[in-house]
Amino acid sequence: MAKVKIVTDSNSGITQAEAEKLGISVIPMPFIIDGKEYFEDVNLTQEEFYEHLHGDATVSTSQPSTASVTELWDKLLGNEDCEIVHIPMSSGLSETCHTAERLAEEYAGKVHVVDNQRISITQKRSVFDAIHLAEQGKCAAEIKNILLKTKMESSIYISLETLKYLKKGGRLTPAAALIGTILKIKPVLQIQGEKLDAFKKVQTLKKAKEVMIDALKQDFATRFADHAKQGKMEIAVAHTENFEEAHMFADELRASFPNVPVTFIDPLSLSVSCHIGPGALACAGTIVL
Repeated sequence: MAKVKIVTDSNSGITQAEAEKLGISVIPMPFIIDGKEYFEDVNLTQEEFYEHLHGDATVSTSQPSTASVTELWDKLLGNEDCEIVHIPMSSGLSETCHTAERLAEEYAGKVHVVDNQRISITQKRSVFDAIHLAEQGKCAAEIKNILLKTKMESSIYISLETLKYLKKGGRLTPAAALIGTILKIKPVLQIQGEKLDAFKKVQTLKKAKEVMIDALKQDFATRFADHAKQGKMEIAVAHTENFEEAHMFADELRASFPNVPVTFIDPLSLSVSCHIGPGALACAGTIVL
């Protein structure tokens, strides 16, 4: 049987150092900051990224070049009898996935691109699931089918500290941002599948955390009820330059869900962070395969 190799991108939150330990490959996402190109976790750290944001730099995201993707695939395939499971960020949030799908058409079934519409901590879970399934002896096509079948079995809820970056990115009108700032509104957003959508509006971080915990409880009682009964769910926490609050939130989640492990406490991917800014807090509920 062909050996399965796992590829993802840095939107998963998996660093280059972690990737080496896991035996997988992570494609760094490119960013354009004040006209200069940077690559996440290569020549752009989390700390440097937020320094640019605080300095009101112009930040935009970009796709990995086709050459960087195919060169990695060619290197991994080499002369070995192997195949690739490629897990990019959600196609609803970037064209990266569609580009990879088109490139894979030239690889005669050796590269299987998984559009399971996840990002950050839920994308990371998909990568871990793929590793586990490969260790069980599943082939790339089987892994892809399983990840696609379970793609909607995750939720992310994100509380924002500021509306500034939604306004800056054109996702919020200046008037709405001004009203929100005056009223001290802290929106809670959600990612269920491919899109980042509004969920609720609150005025304090305490209330935002209550809303996110209640939303997960509702998911666990409805959408994920069968998986929760079987002990196949996990919770993860993510943040944007909000490390201490993220760990306190993780403790609150553990108290609220005593039978569900909180497995990851990670920085949110920079592709999301550039649109929502620092101080954000997120939690996710995800099935574990």
